[in-house]
Amino acid sequence: MKCPFCGNDETGVVDTRVSEEGDIVRRRRKCAACDKRFTTYERAEIQLPQVVKKNGLRADFSRAKLRASLELALRKRPVSIESVDAAIADIEEKLLTAGEREVSTQQLGELVMRELKKLDKVAYIRFASVYRNFEDVDAFSKAIKEVSPSSRKK
Repeated sequence: MKCPFCGNDETGVVDTRVSEEGDIVRRRRKCAACDKRFTTYERAEIQLPQVVKKNGLRADFSRAKLRASLELALRKRPVSIESVDAAIADIEEKLLTAGEREVSTQQLGELVMRELKKLDKVAYIRFASVYRNFEDVDAFSKAIKEVSPSSRKK
């Protein structure tokens, strides 16, 4: 590791600590040339798949866009931020474990719908109405029946 103060290549690790979550390693380092200390952080680099849009364009996966979509559907609904964070983490985990380099917006939308269905039925209907482009009352009715407790098989 190069010293940020003098540029020397010889630095040594003085102290190493792992974060509470266990996903980040913090290291205190000391430069052999100028004796100054500095901190570095290490974390695993994960490569989420590229998102292939309907028009064929590709974009980097955006956690911020995913959060914005979930928050829009969940607006004014009694769902905690922790639950939203957990849903985002579940979606990211599914994308990572699939091992694909690309994911379509359709696949991503289905993952979001599954998470919303678990979090809040109203938010699920809101998202589904836009995502599936409901054009009439029958489409809404069908989606509502899909999540209503009386229509589920026992």
